[in-house]
Amino acid sequence: MKFSIDKQDKYTLLSLQEESLTAALAPDLKSEFVFLSNEGTSNLILDLSGVKFIDSSGLSAILVADRLWKDLGSFVITGIVHPSVKKLIEITRLDTTLSIVPSLSEAIDFVFMEELQREIMAEGGDDEGEEEEDQA
Repeated sequence: MKFSIDKQDKYTLLSLQEESLTAALAPDLKSEFVFLSNEGTSNLILDLSGVKFIDSSGLSAILVADRLWKDLGSFVITGIVHPSVKKLIEITRLDTTLSIVPSLSEAIDFVFMEELQREIMAEGGDDEGEEEEDQA
């Protein structure tokens, strides 16, 4: 499986450099997702701009990543440019459950916004507890 990984402070970008994401590659991709999650990657961006075809095994691998990052941070998909890939994701209604954005810059912005939201929620939860104690 050909791919590249670009690790930044707030996210890791995994760019798949294969034309097809099928049963032949899905197990390797799942393994890479598990490795990255165990390594502590809190936000993952998956770039599929080079992918022209995905089968059910490929979708399964993507769903593994989505499940792994539910508790870790953000999982964002970008680069769905080929009509067959877009159509399959729409037919399976995964476009309603996965975080999909058109461009890499939007994916990065999405990750930063979610990080900020998580920080605010963490701080807000502490402040609300203090306010309730003050009122009592």
